[in-house]
Amino acid sequence: MRFQIREKVFSIGDKFTIKDQFGEDRYFARGKVFSLGNKLYLEDMQGNELIYIEQKLLRLLPEYTLYKSDRPIAKVKRKFSLLRPKFEIESELGNFTVSGNYMAHEFSILKDETTVAKVSKKWFSFSDVYGLEVYYDELTEFLVALTIVIDQILYDKSNRN
Repeated sequence: MRFQIREKVFSIGDKFTIKDQFGEDRYFARGKVFSLGNKLYLEDMQGNELIYIEQKLLRLLPEYTLYKSDRPIAKVKRKFSLLRPKFEIESELGNFTVSGNYMAHEFSILKDETTVAKVSKKWFSFSDVYGLEVYYDELTEFLVALTIVIDQILYDKSNRN
């Protein structure tokens, strides 16, 4: 299944709309305003929280924890690297890695060496817009949340480390 993840430009706090390949709204992500560090909620269209994303503070490089039903399900850390962004992703869903080009505008998400999703960021759009192609439906919510975390780490001004 394919999705479009678009960050809203003129909003207070981070806000993303996620549409499916048919242009229908499927998910919404909103950031908590006036908080220390990034805190985002991935919700279905009825407003039910699916995944809560929280940035860990006082880290040399950005680190996020993903929660489902108040239980941590994954930790995403940016690793020090000179040439291209690298991530460490510890998850109860399996071992994930991110592989992509130098600017991380095109990357794949792999689980145990198998590509589970491909992500492509539009180069010349006014806001952050990603195409996300998910190959395993049972991982959809996690992969949408992970793509948002990667965007926050790479492109959010408060994460420029």
